[in-house]
Amino acid sequence: MNKKQLVQEIKTKKSFLCVGLDTDINKIPKFLLEFEDPVFEFNKRIIDATQEYCVAYKPNLAFYEALGPAGWDSLKKTIDYIPENIMTIADAKRGDIGNTAEMYAKTVFEKYNFDAVTVAPYMGLDSVEPFAAYTEKWTIVLGLTSNPGAKDFQFLKTNRRRLYQTVMDKVTKKYDSSNTMFVVGATRGRDIAEARKCAPDHFFLVPGIGKQGGDLDEVVKYGFNNQCGLLVNSSRGIIYALNGREFDSAAAKAASEMRNQMAEILGKRNF
Repeated sequence: MNKKQLVQEIKTKKSFLCVGLDTDINKIPKFLLEFEDPVFEFNKRIIDATQEYCVAYKPNLAFYEALGPAGWDSLKKTIDYIPENIMTIADAKRGDIGNTAEMYAKTVFEKYNFDAVTVAPYMGLDSVEPFAAYTEKWTIVLGLTSNPGAKDFQFLKTNRRRLYQTVMDKVTKKYDSSNTMFVVGATRGRDIAEARKCAPDHFFLVPGIGKQGGDLDEVVKYGFNNQCGLLVNSSRGIIYALNGREFDSAAAKAASEMRNQMAEILGKRNF
């Protein structure tokens, strides 16, 4: 999915919602354990219930890797099941260089055919390059994250710039907004505006709405650009809206409510 297609999908659905498929086999409804592949069955029902309200799905690879080969099988079936018009994001936060990074990129982009992957740039731009080399895919670089420990490093000053600003500056100078995004946490408030100054044209993948304390209106206030520029992620608030046989209906309701908020925002901005 290229940038033009993503923007069109946002306009068509009046939504910039990304649903996080952080599927924990210990948290899904117990009746699903009767199925041959409980994780895929859960994901399948979530996708069926929410696909009209979102423009992206973001499986967190850790939840699948922890299950060994069976988890990787569940992940592959999940990605194959997601409609082609919806972006797929591998939340992997890979952060290595050389042949290792090339193999990580090959895994997510060729073996599993994800549209995008999250990447940790701590080792430098050569940890981004093997992913960005796939010009038809998206590389989503960690910029300003929502966790409390982000202040340990990301806010340190380097030549009067905070480290996250320096990272974003260097990435935007080398890679344009056609296939590069940044992770920018929803809990960062006004700092989102500073991140937007670093990358005015790039999309931001924004975790932290809902249970983590992020506010949608605040994210839009500081992060919106002329192409929307936001993919706002919700995981637990949607997929675990209810633990019971009607979990998929509850997920649909939660996703619909968030989409309706987004539709109102987009309408006010004539987008």
